[in-house]
This record gives sequence, structure tokens and C-alpha cells, in this order.
Amino acid sequence: MRVTHLSTYHLFGGAAVAATRLHRALQQQSWGNVPVESTMLVGTANRLETHRAESGVLYLANNFLAEQTAFGRFVAERLYFLPHERDHSVRFQFSPAKFGAALDFHPAIQQADILHLHWINFGFLSLNGLQSLFNLGKPIVWTLHDQWAFTGGCHYSRGCDHFLSNCHRCPYLKKPSENDLSHRIFSQKKAIFDKARIHFTPPSHWLATEAQRSALLREFPFTVIPYAIDQTIFKPIDRAEANAHLELPTTNQPRLLFGSANVTDVRKGFRYFAEALTLLHQQHPDVTPEILIFGKGRSYLFNELPYPVRHLGVLTSAEDIVAAYNAADAMVVPSLEDNLPNTVIEAMACGTPVVGFRTGGIPEMIDHQQNGYLADIGSAQQLGDGLAFILEHGSPEILRQNARQSAENRFSEDVVAKQHIELYQTLMSERVKE
Repeated sequence: MRVTHLSTYHLFGGAAVAATRLHRALQQQSWGNVPVESTMLVGTANRLETHRAESGVLYLANNFLAEQTAFGRFVAERLYFLPHERDHSVRFQFSPAKFGAALDFHPAIQQADILHLHWINFGFLSLNGLQSLFNLGKPIVWTLHDQWAFTGGCHYSRGCDHFLSNCHRCPYLKKPSENDLSHRIFSQKKAIFDKARIHFTPPSHWLATEAQRSALLREFPFTVIPYAIDQTIFKPIDRAEANAHLELPTTNQPRLLFGSANVTDVRKGFRYFAEALTLLHQQHPDVTPEILIFGKGRSYLFNELPYPVRHLGVLTSAEDIVAAYNAADAMVVPSLEDNLPNTVIEAMACGTPVVGFRTGGIPEMIDHQQNGYLADIGSAQQLGDGLAFILEHGSPEILRQNARQSAENRFSEDVVAKQHIELYQTLMSERVKE
């Protein structure tokens, strides 16, 4: 069984990390007595990461000229969207998929029994490139990491429901109209998908429901399979060891952790976290946590928080990330829209309870008051109540044990890899019967 995964990036961004983790998990599995041959074809290295040699990972941009060409496709994609964008805040929230590489003749594609798509935007695959892959007739699995596959270009619809019928008057665009860019992209996707045979594997039931309601994907088969995580790496470690790794002082002061690829991303909800901390300070004056934050950027709200803040910057190694989770009493995920956040999976695998909003796939991960706390979306008061629940809990070790156990049951590499292999087997058998 030869599976080729397609991903714009290798280790940059949550979708790429999830794809790489699945690739690694599959390499440890067998189909019958034969090892699964998993290959990952990556578009390019992001400017924040370098090429990292890894078994089975191939870079399409594998030399200087190819890297420049890949960067050119990325720039062309952004320039194409520039005249249409509402403002700079949505610049990377909408992908027209106008430019991409031709992959259908790549050896990793030609030799594969199964093509597994992940996040393929930013100049890696265009809509025409997708059409070429569909035309090969190979079984295709597509893990949805956001809503892009069934919208007119946005990655998260932010409350807009036009994708249920036909995208138009897009709130991301400068001049929304009946025949705007979102409508044209939606129509092109419809023409491509009408003849395609794809099995979609969203990692959350929330995303599956959204996709199955959409006009583009409602006729396709779906199987919900969560993300995998290596629980020999992401695991509980001694708090003193975590503190020492991050050069944090050993103290009895509790710590709350917030992390995001971009701290200032409105969708990640830092503003609600800041408001919840203010309420916590007012209503529970005896609770005095330190705030740990990792990710790119600094919010202007940092200086307004009622507690000391320690910005850890961008954490790139697993050791750093594991230490951050283990140094905290709780992970806070106040996302306004999210699929199945890696931060929640990672925190739980490290035995760290999670406080988050009841949105997207997050309620499928947090068992309320068992391994964390769920707040109604947008309620800073309930978010603050959740922080108080964790920090004042009489048996914090019970919460930590529950978090670890839930991660073992739901997100272990073995469990997730076997679900994918069973699906691959089914699709390959169906193709043979034809």
C-alpha cells in the first residue's frame, strides 16, 4: 500500500503538523504483513522553517531555482487576490487557488495507490492542478483542515452561510456582488468536483457537518478521523524539569498558557482571554496566576493584563512545546472558529487540562469539568469561570490524569493510523472491483 500525502508545508502551521504526524504514524504500520509505504510531497519550506530531512518527506522545491519558482507562485497568488481583498486583515484568509504546480507526472504521484490531500493552498496546488490529479483516477482521500474545500475561497466563513447554496457577495471582498470572485471560484470548484471521486476525512464532526451541508460536498462520502499525536513525545513530565527547560523560576504560583501561530489572529480570541483574566482578577482576588504565551507577535493587550506575562516567543522544537504545556496548570483556547486544534491535543497528551469556547471541534475534545472547561462562545465571564474552576480545583491531579487518558483513547498514533488504513483498504478494493 503506497500512500502519497500532499501538503503545502512540512512543519509550518497546524495542518502541516497534523499531516506530518499522520505520515509518521503510517510509517510504523503494516497492511497485512507488508509495511505501509507513506510518502509526503511538500510544496516548499516556509520562510520560518528550513528544509528538514525526514524519512519519506520529499520537497517539490528541492533546489534554489525551484524554491524561487515556488515563492513566485505564492506571490502571484497573493497579487491576484490583492485587488479583491476587503482590507489587509483578510489577505491570508482567502485562497483563490489560481496558481500552482503541475504534480500529476511527479513520481510520488504516479507510483501512489492512494493520494491523500491535506492543506494545499498558497501556490502549491491550483484548481486546475486539482483537476489534473482527479483525472488520474486514483483513490483520493482529502483531510479537511478548514472550510476552504467547500467555500468560494475563504478558509473560515465567520458566520456567512452562502456556501450552503452558492457563494456570492463575499464579506472578504472589497466589492461583493452576485458574480464576484467567490462566486466564480465556487462555480469552478463545482465543475471540478462534479466528476471527482473523493473521500473526505474531516478530523471533527463539526467540520464534517458543515461540509455535508454545503452545496459543493454534500454528495460525497465522509469519515471523521481525528488527528494523531506521538504520545511518547507529548507526555507529562516533572514540573521542575519543564521549568528548567524554559528557564522559568520554580514557584508555587499557578500558570496559564495561551499559544497560537499568530497571537494577534482575531480568530484565536486573545481579546476574550484578556477580558476573562480581568474578571478573574476582580472576582477571585486570591488567585494570582502568571501568564505564559507562545507564538508570533505581541498583542497590545499584553500590557493591560492584571497578571505578569512571560512571552516565550515562537517555540519550534517539540521539547520546548512539551515543556510549555507541562509548566502550565491549564491551556486556554478561546478560538472563535476552529476545527480540531493541535494545541488542545498536545496539551491533553501532556496531562494539561484545557479551557476553551464551545465552538467548532473543541467540544468534541474537552469533557466539561472532567479534563477541562467549556464556555459559551464569546462569553468572557464563562471563560473566567473556567479558569477559576481549574486554578481552584481541589484535585488538580484528577484533571491532569483525565486529560492524558482522553488523549490516549482518542488521538494515539496507532488508533488514528489504523482508521486511515482501513479506509485506504476499502477504497483500493472498490477500485479493483471496477
